[in-house]
Amino acid sequence: MSGAAARVSDATGNWVDTRAPVWSRPWLRLSRLDRPIGSWLLLMPCWWSAALAAGVAHDISRLPLILVLFFVGAFAMRGAGCTWNDITDRDLDAMVERTRSRPIPAGDVSVRQAAGFLVLQALIGLGVLLQFNGFAIWCGIASLLIVAIYPFMKRITWWPQVVLGLAFSWGALMGFAVTFGRIDATALALYAGSIAWVIGYDTIYAHQDAEDDALIGIKSTALLFGAKTRPALAGFYALAVLLIAAALGLAAAGWPAWLGLAAFAAHLCLQIAKLDIGDPALCLRIFKSNRNAGLLLFGGLLSDAISRAAG
Repeated sequence: MSGAAARVSDATGNWVDTRAPVWSRPWLRLSRLDRPIGSWLLLMPCWWSAALAAGVAHDISRLPLILVLFFVGAFAMRGAGCTWNDITDRDLDAMVERTRSRPIPAGDVSVRQAAGFLVLQALIGLGVLLQFNGFAIWCGIASLLIVAIYPFMKRITWWPQVVLGLAFSWGALMGFAVTFGRIDATALALYAGSIAWVIGYDTIYAHQDAEDDALIGIKSTALLFGAKTRPALAGFYALAVLLIAAALGLAAAGWPAWLGLAAFAAHLCLQIAKLDIGDPALCLRIFKSNRNAGLLLFGGLLSDAISRAAG
């Protein structure tokens, strides 16, 4: 199958399909640059943590650079993680309608080529890490263990979303590691809140594949919760808001941060109200809307950091 023909069903019509050179399309799809929402969701806890730590420090002088480095690192490492996921899941992907046209099962990229591309992306991520202090470097490297085991979790547990949460929320620790060279209770509360958020939104995402997953024996919280997804989602989203509120309290955050959290919470409530687990297209739209939810919270944290630095 040619790079021009292979398209993942939930990623058609984007810039990769329409503008990127044909030779580059399998590689861009392998790193999910045709679907950047995952990179944005990985980035959000990084930006939250950086902004909250800057507010605690009353110093935003390094914040712009840190935000840019986190942006580059999130996109590089999400690409590396997706490449690793595609290598390990290549046989399963071939059996699922939504994923069978991914580059490896479609025959556009070999496993060996994908492994080399993984290393390249990881080196970009390492280059970002090396801009930080030693503690932050080792903190970032430690996350690789979770990333490495995640693809196998859906084979052995109904809760792979928890492991994804541990990986995708790691950035909530990194802002404090970079700013202070330590991880404190504020960072841990933010991390825990982000994990609950990830479990919620990835459960929504998993409902797209629920039927195929059930047929081939893949486990997920979508299948575990089934018709009870809405109350389960409400519980995880409420927990996310409460834990992030605890982080704001520990950080002595000002009203802009609390306003951002309120907007974040309102967005999550709207997601629950709109959800229909029997509508895969709607599930995808709601899942993607979590970038906006994350940006609402980030806007509040950034405004609070600027306000506290000026004061």
